[in-house]
Amino acid sequence: MKLTTVLAVAFGVGALSACNNNTPQEQTADNIEANAENVADNLEEAADNASTDNGEDALNNKADAVREQGEKTADSVRTSADADGNSAN
Repeated sequence: MKLTTVLAVAFGVGALSACNNNTPQEQTADNIEANAENVADNLEEAADNASTDNGEDALNNKADAVREQGEKTADSVRTSADADGNSAN
């Protein structure tokens, strides 16, 4: 069910991004961030249901790492778009 929700949100974000005048690279970066956020939210939800404090901490740490990696990957996509002159900005 969570996977279905993540995919539905990803498609929704993609559809909304298509309405903007953003470059394809910016849309890709936005989708990466949105997907990372959804995965992190699911990890935090699982952490709330964890049976031990260590399990909860581990899942929260994983959520933080997923968010950070999503931001880094999205920034890399944006930076490569800027470097090759394909940026709208």
